Amino acid sequence: MDRGFPERAAALIESAGYGDGDRVVVGLRHGDASAVYVSHGEPFTTACVASVSKQITAACVALLVRQGKLDVESALAEWIPELPAWAATVRVRHLIHHTGGLPEAGEFFALKKAGRDRTVPGMLAELGGHETLERTPGTTFSYRNPGYTCLSVIVERIAGEPFPDFARSRLFEPLGMAATRYWPGPDPFPPGTTPTEPGSPAPLSLGDCGVWSTAADLMRWNEALANDELGVSGLLHTAGRLDDGTSIPYGWGVDVLTRAGFPLHRHGGSWAGLSAQIARLPARRASMVVIALDHTEARTQELADSLIDELVAC
Repeated sequence: MDRGFPERAAALIESAGYGDGDRVVVGLRHGDASAVYVSHGEPFTTACVASVSKQITAACVALLVRQGKLDVESALAEWIPELPAWAATVRVRHLIHHTGGLPEAGEFFALKKAGRDRTVPGMLAELGGHETLERTPGTTFSYRNPGYTCLSVIVERIAGEPFPDFARSRLFEPLGMAATRYWPGPDPFPPGTTPTEPGSPAPLSLGDCGVWSTAADLMRWNEALANDELGVSGLLHTAGRLDDGTSIPYGWGVDVLTRAGFPLHRHGGSWAGLSAQIARLPARRASMVVIALDHTEARTQELADSLIDELVAC
């Protein structure tokens, strides 16, 4: 990575509309060079990374699949039998690729109005109140958070231990991601971290959300997937399919895309007062992370797009 890249990254942060009072951190890596970090505004500590959590959840699922403990063709009802009868028609692979036809649950503004946090039990209870699915499983891609919450419950029940403990011992500790954890509460955020927006529901649901991390740890995550250190990168980056064989641009918690002809693996996330983006360009041996204390997801995505274009051009 050339020496001028940090300066260009700082300029791109400002071009995306981040100004005085905004707080952003960017992590970048290209080739064999060490990762570099560019901050804008007052530095901050570990923050929630919202739906970026999904690819980490997917890695936990993939580990169990590789070990022969979980069949992606198994029915959701096998693992969470307390759900309604429709769970017998939903396969684990449907949850992974957002093709399960599940309704949304734990909707942000409804929770805020009710003064409740978004938790795993709450999302399961809300799912249990739906007598039918939105669509026939396997027929349509429709991004739905509860599928990944269900995946975290499946991992927990197979492993026989709390999901945060499973992720810590199989992912975070082996990879040296000491600042990263899934946080289920009861407090709205882990000690010593940057809080989410006051008065908003706490992101305590696991699987779809729930990871608190740093730019440095997420760059380490990018490195681990690039080098297949967990033995699951091939699965995570395999695009899903509808039941009729139609390919969809979503793998295991990862958007499987191209940029300027190069494969691009990325995902974003947002919650009250924060947004995040993570991306890998394997053919360019490059990756990036953006964490912003800003709930304007479009602005964070614009910045990520510009940074990805810079990495493509390196």
